[in-house]
Amino acid sequence: MPSIAPRRQVQLVSDMASSKLNKSNVCPDFGLHTILVKTQKASLALANEAVYYRRYGTPRVEFVLPPPPLKNQEKMAIKTALLAAGLWLGSAHAITVEGMLAAPRRSTGNLSPKGDRALFSETKFNWTTEKASTAWYFLDTESGNVTKAPFGSDASEVVWVGDTEDSILYVNATNEAIPGGVTLYTADLTGNSFEPKLVASLHAPLSGIKAVKTDSGINFVGSCLAYESNGTAYNPKLVPAPKNSGRLYDANMVRHWNYYITAERVAVFSGVLNGANGSYSYAGELKNLLSGMNYTVTRPESPVQGSSSNSGDYDLSADGSMVAFRTKSPDLPKANYTASYIYVVPFDGSAVAVPINGPGTTAPETAQGASGAPVWSHDGSKLAYTQQDGIDYESDKYKLYVADMDGMNSQVRSVAEDWDSSPTGLKWSSDNANLWVTSELHASVRLWAVPQDAAADFKPTNITGPETYLSDFDILPDGSAFVSAAASWTSRMFYKQKSGQEKKVLFSANEVDPELEGLTSDSVSNFWVKNDDGDDIQTFVFYPTDFDPSKQYPLAFIIHGGPQSTQGDNWSSRWNLRLWADQGFVVTATQFTGSPSYSQAFTDKIQANWGGTPYTDLVKVFEHLRDNVDYVDTDRAIAAGASFGCYMTNWIQGHDLGREFKALVCHDGKINQVGSYATDELWFIQRDNNGTVWNERANYELWDPLAHFANASTPQFVIHNDLDYRVVQAEGFQTFNILQSLGVPSRFLHFPDEGHWVNKRQNSLLWHNSIFNWIKYWVGLEDELMMDGVITQ
Repeated sequence: MPSIAPRRQVQLVSDMASSKLNKSNVCPDFGLHTILVKTQKASLALANEAVYYRRYGTPRVEFVLPPPPLKNQEKMAIKTALLAAGLWLGSAHAITVEGMLAAPRRSTGNLSPKGDRALFSETKFNWTTEKASTAWYFLDTESGNVTKAPFGSDASEVVWVGDTEDSILYVNATNEAIPGGVTLYTADLTGNSFEPKLVASLHAPLSGIKAVKTDSGINFVGSCLAYESNGTAYNPKLVPAPKNSGRLYDANMVRHWNYYITAERVAVFSGVLNGANGSYSYAGELKNLLSGMNYTVTRPESPVQGSSSNSGDYDLSADGSMVAFRTKSPDLPKANYTASYIYVVPFDGSAVAVPINGPGTTAPETAQGASGAPVWSHDGSKLAYTQQDGIDYESDKYKLYVADMDGMNSQVRSVAEDWDSSPTGLKWSSDNANLWVTSELHASVRLWAVPQDAAADFKPTNITGPETYLSDFDILPDGSAFVSAAASWTSRMFYKQKSGQEKKVLFSANEVDPELEGLTSDSVSNFWVKNDDGDDIQTFVFYPTDFDPSKQYPLAFIIHGGPQSTQGDNWSSRWNLRLWADQGFVVTATQFTGSPSYSQAFTDKIQANWGGTPYTDLVKVFEHLRDNVDYVDTDRAIAAGASFGCYMTNWIQGHDLGREFKALVCHDGKINQVGSYATDELWFIQRDNNGTVWNERANYELWDPLAHFANASTPQFVIHNDLDYRVVQAEGFQTFNILQSLGVPSRFLHFPDEGHWVNKRQNSLLWHNSIFNWIKYWVGLEDELMMDGVITQ
């Protein structure tokens, strides 16, 4: 529970002479605390500036003399100094839906070869023009200073590569000469001049570019769709319109997530820029590195499942000679099995790609499931990757492997095999002796260090803690980690950290974005309860602005999706729990049985148990809140969830816990388990129900919300979208139609142009406002239901 500090007035005065600040510098004078804030880097130039800080509420700033604008590192210096003195009180205001959706969305940091700066993109949305704009910035990795890059929205991707450590290659997602194509530019960022040079005009929308400098130029790889007939790069804008709209299939899958499978498949292509000394020219050919691969059932594609933006599915060796990529098993139906393997191929396509794992390789025979994250060592002698054992289990533990490479021959060995965690993102240390990996622990993605030859029982070292949710990382020349992260109180943070040391925050969005002003980490906490199996269940709690523990707040009981997923202290533009709290609620998010990052055994327990232990876990947490937390008013509670969270909301509606809530919200989730075969990824429903619906029908019926929905009586808001092919729209229509037939107060919202999630900002605005009006009405925070735009019969 966050502490509530008294409101104080704080006057900040700058001085360059010292960087020390302690309570002896602070002299109370009629309630005004004068603080001498001093930095080593530069004067904060705040003389005569009176800044009123308070714990919760809107800050007020009065200037006697106009001060110069603060740089990001200067703002951070103020907060750091106040924190050190125990006087940081923050400044907060409630997040609004419009503000959250318009707030800058920043990419992860792209570290330069020297490690002195990182590039990141920033996209802002303007509600007046209803347009988004993108700019690029440099972050100084020592001072945290942010400066604007000399290129803007014309660059969709940037790679550090070229003649110097300040050279770049960037992609312009438009091509004036070839509609639907892209162009490549090189530039040098040394000095003040910026003179980009057009080096390639590509006839297809290649993306996910990776590139390295060679003796003869620059080798690059990327991905896009390829023609089925000849494997060349496919440009949909150059294809004549078909004479009919039909699609014929003789095997599944037919569609995936939000798109229909077409004849084209995504492939990794290689290309060459010849030249040196800043003068390069395109060799004129993109080579499909998947060409010639044999298959019996599933055609090769990489990135897997047609996601051409997932460049983590392939990697280019440091010398530019070899490429590794992931593709689905060629001998298994891809809708029924998760199995995928890592292949290696010469960059020039002079030989057909060969697998390093899977049947007939040196990899362990037990490793039959999905592979991921191939990454070459800096010297090209090793290739690290991850793989699951289960051939049809998407939530199995990923294990870490290293292949010792000799050309296209490999010898695979496991690394830290007994570690009860799933490593995901991998990077090599500069000496190729260690792997830095990301893995989730207690709903927080963290960074770990693992020797590349670690024994099975090795326990990896945690570099970063639970305070932030790691998005990406790089290794600085001094061996520290440069981290891109987020949290429920900041949409983007960049920091540096060494093992065993405190992090050095370089940038945090809540310090610079007015939409997030005053958000701090003390707006979230967590607690644990034991469930009926004796497992510890973690729940995160999010507090509203101006939270007062002596008052009572209605409860928003959020249930995460997955179900093998987590929802903790992280930022989201879809389910932003800090935004939900600022509707006047205390918000909880429980990591029930089945959630990953607590142990693989804990994750596995949800199989054939969807409405069992996860439900009783939620009951336990609700009872704990009711019986032990005075500031939560469980008599004014709502429950909400998406995907599996919606399934569980429907399950709750038909059971006793449903009577404890004033209202429910259900987004794109199931009500009819027996009808699960309308989905796209059949491995998921078959594994989680321990069999097929014709062989194990009882498992599907046992946890079917539809069988209990006659008990429904709690008002329920239902959302379902037309392009959701994972949980088809019939599920939402069934839910709403039954509620209406039973006379249960209910509303239905759907978007014809959205899939499993609502991503478009205007749609998201309606989604949020409609839901918030619904839940606030039923708990008494609003007097009437919104009627604008409601279609009545």
